[in-house]
Amino acid sequence: MAEIFTLHPVNPQQRTIEQIVAALRQGAIMLYPTDTVYAIGCDMNNKGAVQRVRQLKQLSNDKPVTFLCSSLSNIAHYAYVSDAAYRLMRRLVPGPYTFLLPATKLVPRLVQNPKRKTTGIRVPNHAVSQALLTGLGNPIISTSARLPDDQTYYINTAELFDTLDKRVDLILDTGEPPGQQMSSILDFTVEPPALVRKGQGWENLPPELLAID
Repeated sequence: MAEIFTLHPVNPQQRTIEQIVAALRQGAIMLYPTDTVYAIGCDMNNKGAVQRVRQLKQLSNDKPVTFLCSSLSNIAHYAYVSDAAYRLMRRLVPGPYTFLLPATKLVPRLVQNPKRKTTGIRVPNHAVSQALLTGLGNPIISTSARLPDDQTYYINTAELFDTLDKRVDLILDTGEPPGQQMSSILDFTVEPPALVRKGQGWENLPPELLAID
């Protein structure tokens, strides 16, 4: 059974954050809230933990895994960001957007698309996610908590926690609903940039991005 940590959604307790960070460094995987949906995640730099997340979600090794960064400047360590992309991203972070970008050498192969060498990155607008990123000092894997055989997102956290209880090591409970809408995905590996998934916040994007390829 997973260890459950109760956290304040706006002012998460520092001592609890430190306990979670210590477990992540040891290879734990967690169920945790973001500003979109609950996610399954781990320390991006722990290869064993990343592989466990892939197995849980049944992701093939050529499927990139999204990860969270603390800020736009932090993204620049893990992806090549053009001037045009930077100008747009600066208006959207933190927020419910995933950016597809060319990966730098700091991104583990298990996380990126091995053929295209691209990766998906988010900067969450959520206090708990940000506290974990600060404490860990590097990105956190973020893949939706919907398992391969699930058709819809969970209506309440009790059902979600019960389903994942024996599949993750940690459950972070902030008392928030699980969320129903994933992030919008913007592809900055093509020119012009393209919106490839309409998710949360898509209506706030510039008009030229609103046509999905």
